[in-house]
Amino acid sequence: MSTLSVIHPRHALFGAEAPRPHLPVCDHYAGLEARMRKSLALQAEMAAKAGRAVFDVTLDLEDGAPVGGEHEQALLVAELLNSAANACARAGVRVHDVRHPRFEDDIDTLIKLAGHQLAYIMVPKMANTVDARRAIDAIKAARVKHGVNHIVPVHGLIETHQGLHEVFDIAALPGMESLSFGLMDFVSEHRGAVPASAMSVQGQFSHPLVLRAKLDIAAACHAAGITPSHCVVTEFKDAKALSSAATKACREFGYTRMWSIHPDQIPMIVDAFAPVAAEVDDAVEILSAAQAAHWAPTAFHGVLHDRASYRHYWHVLERAWLTGQPLPSEIEHAFFPK
Repeated sequence: MSTLSVIHPRHALFGAEAPRPHLPVCDHYAGLEARMRKSLALQAEMAAKAGRAVFDVTLDLEDGAPVGGEHEQALLVAELLNSAANACARAGVRVHDVRHPRFEDDIDTLIKLAGHQLAYIMVPKMANTVDARRAIDAIKAARVKHGVNHIVPVHGLIETHQGLHEVFDIAALPGMESLSFGLMDFVSEHRGAVPASAMSVQGQFSHPLVLRAKLDIAAACHAAGITPSHCVVTEFKDAKALSSAATKACREFGYTRMWSIHPDQIPMIVDAFAPVAAEVDDAVEILSAAQAAHWAPTAFHGVLHDRASYRHYWHVLERAWLTGQPLPSEIEHAFFPK
């Protein structure tokens, strides 16, 4: 294992075009103050066990703010971002959409008071590329105005026909880091032509129009090198259904992240998105042999591997690390130094 430190896989396999590390596989939403504080506390607790944050917390201004109390909610969220409660520095904020009268105040307040602490800003209802550009430009302008050098990535929510039609262009915009699918609004956009059952945990994986939307969003994100984030499962008390949905989203639809709306969903999503032990073991052996061979082709159990498969196994290993899977100490030290 002495050669492990020669060339890191990220540089050997991707060079100057090395992708950014994957985001944590779970994105947990909370809007009420008590739930926001509990979510941040749970994030810190799980991070202490895993050695890193295994899920993000999105503090919610859109659904979390009472009508007429939007600015006060933004002040509260900024206070939480700046507090010791944000121990992992992996908290983002969902703001109002770009057409909402509170959008600009949301952005200005957050950037002014807590710009350095923002992991990302989630912008809902991205109806088209114009909306996405407006959001990106508004966040950048607020950063310049308030002297915040910290780059604040943008996450977007695709919920409309036009948004889906332009999803490849939206995903490719500089500044975008992740796109999510707004299942319920998308179904509603069909004006009753798609049954309500398509919003259920079973129906969202069987109705062809919903399946097309999910696959297009995942494909657009992977083409642009950003993170596709799967929509929420509202049946939060049905553990079996959630586990099945998360597994399908990860294994069959190519999503590398998923929303949570209840703390009980978090460990199930993290577990479903983690690679199985056999995959991790193979990745460790294949990448160790590859690095020892200076990334020339190698054979593993009678199968030839080269840089194409090495890249796949690197992503497997990275996801194992992100989800807190145990790795050999020499591998973690060499590939994922603190």
